[in-house]
Amino acid sequence: MKPRSDSAWVNEPFAAALVEPDQGLADKRKAASDSSSNSVELHIRRQDHPTSAPYWQSFRLEARPGANIVSLLMDLREHCVTTNGEPVDPVAFEHNCMEEVCGACAMLINGSPRPACSALIADLKTPIRLEPLPKFPVVRDLMVDRAQLFDNLKRVKAWLPIDGAWDNHERAPRVSPRDWAAQYLFSRCMSCGCCLAACPEFELGKAFVGPASLAQVRLMNAQPTGRYDKAERLHAIMGDGGLSDCGNAQNCVRVCPKEIPLTSAIGELGRQTTLQALKDLFGGG
Repeated sequence: MKPRSDSAWVNEPFAAALVEPDQGLADKRKAASDSSSNSVELHIRRQDHPTSAPYWQSFRLEARPGANIVSLLMDLREHCVTTNGEPVDPVAFEHNCMEEVCGACAMLINGSPRPACSALIADLKTPIRLEPLPKFPVVRDLMVDRAQLFDNLKRVKAWLPIDGAWDNHERAPRVSPRDWAAQYLFSRCMSCGCCLAACPEFELGKAFVGPASLAQVRLMNAQPTGRYDKAERLHAIMGDGGLSDCGNAQNCVRVCPKEIPLTSAIGELGRQTTLQALKDLFGGG
């Protein structure tokens, strides 16, 4: 792969008008570029395949102004050489939106689970330590398999069954601005898995669905169309692996990159499940 030139990163709106810039101007630009660069050391926990043993490798490269972890890893894969001078395979990682929306780039950065696209190099302590998101099986290097997260979302029916035409004998649902604002907080979840990585109760092979799925139950139950399946969702979290498995450590709300009030959702669901249990007991539906 051809390395990216430094000129591609310089904002020059009048470059088209310059036919032959003088050497003095070019030297000034180069000096400005060199002075703004910053040498960064990376310690990356790598793993060649799901069943192999993990190992660490160190790299040093220049970080451009405004660079984040994703852009730094993209630069690294163009010239992946360790600090010992050994050429190695590019580091495998996931990224997509670069806007903290998709959640694909979440990883452990200096010991904290967070999206790599919003982790600016200038804000991080060096050397920067990168590890795959814990609690999930490693696919390769910094890539993990989030299948259990999505399976748990299916388990609690975190969607609205609106396919097809059906008559509920009601007018179009109306949502007040206050309710809309409350629901919007929970709709920002991007299924990145940071809350699950920090949760002491969530582990592979254990039944606990985790805070992300619980928050989506709260969101869907508050939606005018979703309330028709409210009892089914509540029953899904009233058994093993549901709401009672939460240890109230509150790590989830501390690390959530979207600042979703996860503990508030769990508290609301506690009240909803109590009412549902009373309805089940006395035949109230």
